[in-house]
Amino acid sequence: MRCHQRKVVHSLMPVQPDGKGVGPALAERLYREAKAERWSVPQAAFTAALETCCAKAFSGVEAAPRDLERHLSSLHLEDLALACACALGNPTAWDHFVLEMRPGLYRAADALDRTGAARELADSLYADLYGVDQRGGARQSLLRYFHGRSSLATWLRAVLAQRHVDRMRVERRHEPLPEELPSGASPAPADPECGHLVETLRSALERALTHLAPRDRLRLRCYYAQQLTLAQTGKLLKEHEATTSRQLARTRSGIRAAVEDDLRAHGLNDVQIARCFECATEDVGATNLDEMLRT
Repeated sequence: MRCHQRKVVHSLMPVQPDGKGVGPALAERLYREAKAERWSVPQAAFTAALETCCAKAFSGVEAAPRDLERHLSSLHLEDLALACACALGNPTAWDHFVLEMRPGLYRAADALDRTGAARELADSLYADLYGVDQRGGARQSLLRYFHGRSSLATWLRAVLAQRHVDRMRVERRHEPLPEELPSGASPAPADPECGHLVETLRSALERALTHLAPRDRLRLRCYYAQQLTLAQTGKLLKEHEATTSRQLARTRSGIRAAVEDDLRAHGLNDVQIARCFECATEDVGATNLDEMLRT
């Protein structure tokens, strides 16, 4: 067991571009605040997760200790500790995770597909979350990509929504999506707060898209709006498929950062921003990327 935990901890350790890590005193304080001992998470594993969070948030930037502490203190620390425990295979943590997260995940699945078909997709997530696919003897849990910036529940809904979109792209490659509700169908009652936040997010997204380079806009439109494959998109732009994938990832990251900065400039705090993305996740039709990229 100890050998397995060392392998998992090692897999969580980030490469720190500035050579700095989380100080022992700060790591110990955050460990207590996260109540990580509840799940028997080793201090080293939790510290490694914190350093991964810093590496993600300050990629390529030398952050001051004060900025590191501020960022780490703003995270959903208890959720991060639970994710660490699940990634380590703690059975008690997994029982709690399933009990607490499954109802919300099912609600999100039903919001994505009211026929219930998305519930199968929600259930299939657990294999990746648990890390059934083992490489080099260490569990490769999808939870290693959770960095605590949003709640674990919100992050799971976002992962589910992306999986749903990916599956739709594969299954309906040549079938246009319906633009209107079927005859006789009625939308679910809308949350007034969500409606306002989604519209705020949509406006910020539109502004972010207007600042994209023409080539980046074309790449996004080909892959997401026109649902071309990576290979087809790369061929159209005369670039290698791997380059297309890398550039899409870079553009997505830039858009996310620009949207968050825009929302903060309009007076939203981190909790409200997380709620914006949560509401948009629950209403996947709220932002029509095809329409935005045409303007």
